[in-house]
Amino acid sequence: MRAVVIHGPREIRVDEVADAALIEPTDAVIEVKAACVCGSDLWPYRGLEDVNAGAQMGHEYVGVVKEIGDDVRQVKVGDWVVGSFVASCGQCEVCQAGYESGCTNRVFMGSVGTQAELARIPLADGTLVTLPAAPNDDQLRHVLAASDVLGTGWFGAVAAEAGPGKTVAVVGDGAVGLSAVLAAKQLGAEHIIVSSRHASRQELARKFGATDILEERGEAFAEKVKALTGGYGAHSTVEAVGSDEAMQQALKSTRRGGHVGFVGVSHGVSIEGIKLFGALVHLHGGPAPVRRFLPELVDLIYSGAITPGDVFDLTLPLADAPRAYEAMDQREAVKVMLTS
Repeated sequence: MRAVVIHGPREIRVDEVADAALIEPTDAVIEVKAACVCGSDLWPYRGLEDVNAGAQMGHEYVGVVKEIGDDVRQVKVGDWVVGSFVASCGQCEVCQAGYESGCTNRVFMGSVGTQAELARIPLADGTLVTLPAAPNDDQLRHVLAASDVLGTGWFGAVAAEAGPGKTVAVVGDGAVGLSAVLAAKQLGAEHIIVSSRHASRQELARKFGATDILEERGEAFAEKVKALTGGYGAHSTVEAVGSDEAMQQALKSTRRGGHVGFVGVSHGVSIEGIKLFGALVHLHGGPAPVRRFLPELVDLIYSGAITPGDVFDLTLPLADAPRAYEAMDQREAVKVMLTS
């Protein structure tokens, strides 16, 4: 089969590799109908974290079940499915509490690789959600977004306790940040303030429900948020970048007693204890338990209530994956969908 493989910083190829196959009786193998490039894929691509040369890339996927292990009961061959970027058992106490991304048996799908023609899905019963019908082309991109960025943005908004009457600030205008805007709107937020300097992303943020766009960053952004909220700051802030600058911006933008949901993959973030103590904020986040939200998100997508796949502004065939990485690296695209 063909799969996207990283060989070094900025060295992405589409190689012929061994077909994905069942290993454990709880596995399924799917034919990947759509995958995509994530912002977190850019960290090794840019050489900002260690590169496992020869590793297959990707952790987001929609596909059709081709084979199931002997212990799989919840999905069957021929089902259209979507799953989280973290495979989870669904049975341990952590999963039962709604934190499937912290499953005691978890497998990060990035270690498997889904930017490929076929993919092995570990812990299939706890990971995969069967779609109500084969998606049309429009639904396909929306469901693909649910596999990671929508579910991650949704968790960011939930962790920040976005809801009716709340002012929500979103730090980051990538696909996750934009998805957090959509989530905050769906959760009933009254005002949604987004940090963005890019016209196309600002337009999508407004479509998803943003009421205010601020081009300032850091302290200047925080001061503007306070000015818009009577000097208090946001009730809820989503940090969707993962840098230290973004985390400090989020903390400074949040009122005392408010909530920060952080879902950006942290790189170099350092929070001084005394400043956190003085901020008097609730801080919650980490790898999003996307599997918790998938059934609800799929229902919203199929009903036409949300269009999260609008974050895909470029679609390419799997063979053009190197171009997909380049486009996202150069910020020519918010998010790139790959079709096999």
